[in-house]
Amino acid sequence: MASFKTLDDIGAVSGKRVLVRVDLNVPVADGKVTDATRIERIAPTIAELSKKGAKVILLAHFGRPKDGPSAEFSLEPIARATAEVLGRPVGFAADCVGDKAAEAVAAMKDGDVLLFENTRFYRAEEKNEPAFTEKLAANGDIYVNDAFSAAHRAHASTEGLARHLPAYAGRTMQAELDALEKGLGNPVRPVVAIVGGAKVSTKIDLLMNLVKKVDALVIGGGMANTFLAARGTDVGKSLCEHDLAGTAKQIMIEAAEAGCAIILPADGVVAKEFKAGAASETVAIEAVPADGMILDVGAKTVQSVNDWIDRAATLVWNGPLGAFEIEPFDRATVAAAKHAAARTKAGKLVSVAGGGDTVAALNHAGVADDFTYVSTAGGAFLEWMEGKPLPGVEVLKR
Repeated sequence: MASFKTLDDIGAVSGKRVLVRVDLNVPVADGKVTDATRIERIAPTIAELSKKGAKVILLAHFGRPKDGPSAEFSLEPIARATAEVLGRPVGFAADCVGDKAAEAVAAMKDGDVLLFENTRFYRAEEKNEPAFTEKLAANGDIYVNDAFSAAHRAHASTEGLARHLPAYAGRTMQAELDALEKGLGNPVRPVVAIVGGAKVSTKIDLLMNLVKKVDALVIGGGMANTFLAARGTDVGKSLCEHDLAGTAKQIMIEAAEAGCAIILPADGVVAKEFKAGAASETVAIEAVPADGMILDVGAKTVQSVNDWIDRAATLVWNGPLGAFEIEPFDRATVAAAKHAAARTKAGKLVSVAGGGDTVAALNHAGVADDFTYVSTAGGAFLEWMEGKPLPGVEVLKR
């Protein structure tokens, strides 16, 4: 983290207006937050700044409003949920710029916490328009970005503000960047990556980048079928992008040139229909029936994956090994996740995971808390794994 400015570099903040970009894009039903994980993650930064006497002003987006302000996309209910998590009052300003915002800030006392209304009520936010950024900056003396999940967007509140105010990474951003550095930036080797999911087409850049950076790449989920088919294996009626056979072959060629082992399924759990409790059997990958679908990998493949995890010092995971949402096709993902968690708890593995399905799968396996770091960032995590610079991170560099 030496290359990024953090709260350790910020100096005295008492009486200062600190604009903190956070991720409050949380699930809401009937006006209530149903999962406060993202709020819980930003709590340390808010508490630290508040304790030091800063006037903490939270900037966030919620959903994808298209036509300006609306009750549907208001952050007001989330202000109440944030107050509950913090155990202290959180004020709410009905705008993020202009008179309403300025008046709310003027009424703040040292240590107070205030949430501005949805920044995406203004199209200028996503366009990163300088005039709008200046209006946001007018309410602050210091800028802190604690929303890694939005760092892949060059928006006014995620990138523009860092060009107008002294800028720092919050504790959640810092933890994420530290974990990612351990995962791929400067990892302890050997490094093993597990990449699953439905389609190769959504992860071409990711796979191309990983084969140059890791020692072994485990490919699971539906995308493994595309690689198997490219290798000449008949995958029956399994999900498969046959038109990407050339891309799969090129990835395997580049992996060989880089000295990266590609691990594909040796056996599969096959069913004729995709539904809970469907009749299934485990077959060698070369023996998939013409009317069968591969919905999970078999015990032989799980053992191979676990053997690679045993060899690894660092594990990066994005995507499940099978259709984990439906039993019994969750078994391989759960087994490998528990094995990685046990190695991590034993101090033998640095494990970094991220992506929506991955987080859900690790929670399903009951081991999310046992990994070294689990990112909730989604798109930003994926772009980082693809090797792309993230605008909201680049502006925090020293």
